[in-house]
Amino acid sequence: MDQLDLARSYKLLSSSIVPRPIAWVVSQDANGVANAAPYSLFNFFGGHPPVVCIGMGRPNGRDKDSLSNIRTTQEFVINMVTASLAQAMNTTSVAFPSGVNELDKAELETVTCSKISGRRIKLSPLALECRLQQIIDVKPSSVIVMATVQAIHIDDEYVKDAQRCYVDSARFDVIGRMESPGWYAKTVDRFVMPQPTLEEWESLRHDQPGLE
Repeated sequence: MDQLDLARSYKLLSSSIVPRPIAWVVSQDANGVANAAPYSLFNFFGGHPPVVCIGMGRPNGRDKDSLSNIRTTQEFVINMVTASLAQAMNTTSVAFPSGVNELDKAELETVTCSKISGRRIKLSPLALECRLQQIIDVKPSSVIVMATVQAIHIDDEYVKDAQRCYVDSARFDVIGRMESPGWYAKTVDRFVMPQPTLEEWESLRHDQPGLE
């Protein structure tokens, strides 16, 4: 990897580690001007406290609007990207000038958040209200934004058992990021493979000698 430049090392990793969940980040600046942008270097890294991390690039050593807003307000929202919202998400990825509200360009309606001062995308079936915990500088080209989730919004139709926090994730029809340029995947082709106990695994090996 030390023989590769930034562009080639990023291309190699982003084309190999797939599919990647998409954090559709909605943030706002000090004046309340909203910004929306998708980030596919994203996942959750803890359940209690609930921690999420997003990798954000700093082209030419400068913050993009999302990162600048997060530094300023310490808050943002992660919205889920479903297949029906793919085109709107893609619109918000356009390199509009700073200060342009991508939500308006994509004709996306928003609603107020419950724990932070920002807004979330109304049509997204799941949204995470986040508060910044820390920004880790990954010199020279990017940062990792670590945040704690303050509230989770899930449309009722996707909740199987609210008391036990069971969600019917298959119904989300979420999309994931694949390789460039512009490839995505749907999560509709699934299969079940329960994790075996040690006893079940040992029994399986005994029943199938070829596994020894």
